[in-house]
Amino acid sequence: MRAAVRAWAELLRVSALFTVPGDALAGAAALGRRPGRGTALAVGASLCLYEAGMALNDWADRDEDAIDRPHRPIPSCRITPGAALAAAGALTAAGLTMAARAGRPALTVATGLAATVWAYDLRLKHTQAGPAAMAAARALDLLLGATATAGTGAASVGVERPAGANGTSRAARSARMLSGARAPGPAQPTARTAHTDIRAALPAAALLGAHTYAVTAVSRHEAQGGSTAAPLGALAAIVALGAAAVREQRGSRDLLPVPGKGGSGGHHRTRPGAPAPRVLLTALTATYLRTAAEPLLHATLNPSPPLTQRAVGSGIRAMIPLQAVLAARAGAAGTGLAVMGLVPLARTLARKVSLT
Repeated sequence: MRAAVRAWAELLRVSALFTVPGDALAGAAALGRRPGRGTALAVGASLCLYEAGMALNDWADRDEDAIDRPHRPIPSCRITPGAALAAAGALTAAGLTMAARAGRPALTVATGLAATVWAYDLRLKHTQAGPAAMAAARALDLLLGATATAGTGAASVGVERPAGANGTSRAARSARMLSGARAPGPAQPTARTAHTDIRAALPAAALLGAHTYAVTAVSRHEAQGGSTAAPLGALAAIVALGAAAVREQRGSRDLLPVPGKGGSGGHHRTRPGAPAPRVLLTALTATYLRTAAEPLLHATLNPSPPLTQRAVGSGIRAMIPLQAVLAARAGAAGTGLAVMGLVPLARTLARKVSLT
């Protein structure tokens, strides 16, 4: 029993799971909203789709792994190819089901994410489009968190609501009661607001996608090593991303529906994001750079398979502090610190189960 559990833990790369929840949390923070039910559904969907990709990856690479990595669960006959493929299908279905519960926009993004994951594992991984496909998957994962959070009406951070539970004054509510009219409920998300919410999260998604592209480009050489250009290019990209991420997100806006004006959907006002304290943003960015940059420098100086694999594993773990930076620069310092709480868990589990 224990051997079977370990085999599935290796197949699904459970040590990398802690790099996933921060995507949805950073997506919610990019909108200036507190994590809510939709965010939790997005996290669940992301975890399922991520694990589906891990199982499908080993199924697709089973012949290659039999030569380069015979210790992996499928070539070592600890898990059958059919079981791995079935797990990938079941996890994909579970992820899409969770996303559907967060609303149609979230399901649309999750469907695109699932399609990208399957296309990467089955077709694009060993092509020039591989790193771009993986980057797109991570960016879509962050956008999934944003659309799911907006679609379920999560509360905005630090915004005072007008008098009355639904934004109406006491006098207006009293007048409606005397006239027998029904008070309007809270404004529901529309296609227009969902579209605007996605636009607000695009800068964060782009930064996360760029990091993923750099790490994936290095991972293409982890089995044989020998490439100095890939880790050197990734190192330059990581430094540039750190410089970009440490800048406060001055353009952050929260779109708030104002009932009763401008038609049935209302209109929206914007609220500038409150940037995190500079010292916190700097500390989080330094953690990100330290986690990702040093192993890449070692792999550049000595591009052996072990050092290249270590650089890839560190690049994957560095997604956690990067997600924390993205949340903090959008004004959600508490969310950023909560994401950083996943670091020791990921580090502990990585000692038992390889990230790559």
